[in-house]
Amino acid sequence: MDDLLSEFLTETNENIGIVDAALVALEQNPDDGSQIDNIFRLVHTIKGTCGFLGLPRLEAVAHAGENVLGKIRDKELTVTADVVTIILEAMDVIKDLLETLEQTELEPEGNDADLIARLNDVAYGTVTASAGGSSNVVELVEEVSEADLEAAFAAAAGPDEVEAQIRPLVSQEVRPGEVSEAELEAAFNAAPGPDDEPDEPELVAEPVMEIPVVAEKKTPEVAAKDHAPKETSLANQSIRVNVELLEDLMTMVSELVLTRNQLLQMVRGMDDNEFTVPLQRLSHVTTELQEGLMKTRMQPIGNAWSKLPRIIRDLSNDLDKKIDLVMHGAETELDRQVLEMIKDPLTHMVRNSADHGLETPKERLAAGKKDTGRVVLDAYHEGGHIIITISDDGRGLNSEKIKAKVIENGLASEAELETMSIQQVQNFIMRPGFSTADKVTNVSGRGVGMDVVRSNIEKIGGTVELKSEEGKGSVFTIKIPLTLAIVSALIVECAGERFAVPQISVVELVRASTDGRSENTIELINEAPVLRLRDRLLPLIHLNEILRLETAADEIAEQSEVKGDEEFIIVTQVGAYTFGIVVDRVFDTEEIVVKPVAPILRHLSIFSGNTILGDGSVIMILDPNGIASQTGENLVGDHTIEEEMQRDTSENDKVAMLICRAGGNEPKAVPLSLVARLEEVDIETIERTNDQMVVQYRGKIMPLVTMSDNATIVETGRQPILVFTDNDRTMGLVVDEIVDIVEDHLNVEMASSVEGMIGSAVIRGKATDIIDVGYYLQKCFGDWFGGGETAAFGSESSSQKILLVDDSPFFRNMLVPLLSVAGYEVSTAENPTEALEMREAGKEFDIIVSDIEMPGMDGFQFAEEVLKDERWAGTPIIALSSHTTPQDFDRGRQVGFSDYVAKFDRDALMNTLSQTLRAGGGAR
Repeated sequence: MDDLLSEFLTETNENIGIVDAALVALEQNPDDGSQIDNIFRLVHTIKGTCGFLGLPRLEAVAHAGENVLGKIRDKELTVTADVVTIILEAMDVIKDLLETLEQTELEPEGNDADLIARLNDVAYGTVTASAGGSSNVVELVEEVSEADLEAAFAAAAGPDEVEAQIRPLVSQEVRPGEVSEAELEAAFNAAPGPDDEPDEPELVAEPVMEIPVVAEKKTPEVAAKDHAPKETSLANQSIRVNVELLEDLMTMVSELVLTRNQLLQMVRGMDDNEFTVPLQRLSHVTTELQEGLMKTRMQPIGNAWSKLPRIIRDLSNDLDKKIDLVMHGAETELDRQVLEMIKDPLTHMVRNSADHGLETPKERLAAGKKDTGRVVLDAYHEGGHIIITISDDGRGLNSEKIKAKVIENGLASEAELETMSIQQVQNFIMRPGFSTADKVTNVSGRGVGMDVVRSNIEKIGGTVELKSEEGKGSVFTIKIPLTLAIVSALIVECAGERFAVPQISVVELVRASTDGRSENTIELINEAPVLRLRDRLLPLIHLNEILRLETAADEIAEQSEVKGDEEFIIVTQVGAYTFGIVVDRVFDTEEIVVKPVAPILRHLSIFSGNTILGDGSVIMILDPNGIASQTGENLVGDHTIEEEMQRDTSENDKVAMLICRAGGNEPKAVPLSLVARLEEVDIETIERTNDQMVVQYRGKIMPLVTMSDNATIVETGRQPILVFTDNDRTMGLVVDEIVDIVEDHLNVEMASSVEGMIGSAVIRGKATDIIDVGYYLQKCFGDWFGGGETAAFGSESSSQKILLVDDSPFFRNMLVPLLSVAGYEVSTAENPTEALEMREAGKEFDIIVSDIEMPGMDGFQFAEEVLKDERWAGTPIIALSSHTTPQDFDRGRQVGFSDYVAKFDRDALMNTLSQTLRAGGGAR
């Protein structure tokens, strides 16, 4: 392509982009004179350049657009949405012509007469901007009668009269500082004009010998002015450089970085080497050269945003919405290669926010919002990366609608969806072919959007996170590297092979052991290894298993000397998912040059490229996104997100726990509120009757129960016992040691198949077994609560049905045995939705016991739903909650709860059940 044509295409495309954005801004502020002048100047430049290059079709369209802008500039035409639209239409035609011109190097043939005619009609006031419009036309020219015209000509001065008026003025004497007519005429005659041509060709002068002359002595002021540096115009301070040249330079600098690394590796083990200082200098210069070249490739992200105002404007008209686009951080710079790769994803996400996210003005006003929606873009640097957020204040994601679509598409079952968190359900919009649009339009509905966005971002080593709240809006957060050519990476080893892990995905490095000696431990849950890191369970992936690498015996011995019994774990984050990669050794962080993967390996998603280390070794670059997808992204995500969900729902459920040891070194726990007393009895006072250990305790015989049939008690001294009591019944649970009493969140993360244990939870950073108190109560007394003073309500409850609604498996497992041995028939529901389904199925209960803090529909909302329907309206409801303030009681009574009981207060719950049922609340 001709250099002149290439320069024209580059400059004109830039100018049109500026014109697009400026026109949208002008529509918002029609009185901005500087904006009008800027647009007119740019379009005038486009027209003039097209004429110079002999591009008549382009010139004609640009000229017609310039006419409209000229009328606006001269205040003969008012800026309206229709006027802006037709000018934008002209710019679109110019863009299409330029695209064809770039491909063929010839101006395409075609007829733009209709567009040009409409532009001229707008410019000269014959019709409005919108084609076929019926608006009233403003008369810009007033009709004048022939008689008035003749009178005006008669009154006007002719040439003779004008000369008679001017002649006396010219003949006046010249005042000081003025020039006479004769002098002015002589100067004009002496000056060469445009029509003056030399009679003969200009001769080239022969070289002459330079003769030194004595210069006139200048005054200091004149000398200073002559030596002062001339001001350089902005145009002369920058030049255009071909992108291919920059790419070649970047490639050469990359090779220079590799060579630098190799030389540094050679002298690293040498002391007092004569090459050390020169190599350090070479390293410093190479780094500066690399940084300088990187700056030449950097472009503001605003270049990728330049089309967005126009897109938002068009969408506002197409969708009948009012939308404000706010952009912060447009000056944030990143590599042009990265910039080009994120343009389309950004455009799609903004369109998505405008179409799916924002409501119509009518809907917004009904929801108590302003009728104008906002889409906000923000970009900033953070830790060597670029963070971009796209947020809107719209309707947010409808989780129920997504669930319905997921089931319809067969992506998950209803039962699986019930176990997922809201964020996990929302992430389904990233799946291929997934769309919640009711109909397919030219804006959306085809389901080829968000999955392409995520895959494109992940291709450049970035991540996409989604947070959405129904009714308030959504936020997409994109994290991408500054550049793709040279990246910082962590060098690791597995089975004798080295690999590079991009630092953008590395959260931290930890060392963990399986024997509990280190601060972080590796444990097995359902036969899968997990890392217990600061009260979090992270799934672990062994790199050697993924890559199917076998470690030689001598390498195993060498590794054991280096790391002992500990493992090196790279904690990695991929979007919302966090997991650990187990490696044999960790070396150092290096700047590496990314080389593309060979075609034969491109089907392996766990590799993103390869590089050459300082010692000349070629190693593969691992892609954490590929590792996560290959090992089961859903499994990784489910575990961590479920834990976060449990943490959110139990944030206020701190429970006082008694920590003890029994039947082994593993810690065990029981809620302190269930324990009546802690005792130590003399071993000599323990007796046996009917093959049951008992002890005389406070004037009564108290049976003792051990954790297992094989458990032993101390032979001498005193035996620790946990005492459980209810009115006149007591039981002692034999333990080896009472360790501590702590207050912590109780999140049962793993169910237990061992009798007498509910499951495992993290308490004070340690995996702890939770004791199933109900199991030992039944083991000791089959009729616990069945005799003594409780017989009255125990006998009454023999045929009474209780519905227990609680999302926590721990509380369900703890309360069901207690209620069952008291004679109640207990049914359970994991959430209010499941409970209401029982109502629809025709089930009836005498009383309902409901938790308050539950995801989705909470206990208060559940109570309101129960009382709305006459089928359960007469059923009393008892609230269970860790919040027992007067305000909580008041709110509970307002929504219809019969009573309010603190969690773990077993006595209060049993008494409340008895009193409520005796009062006749249970009609069924």
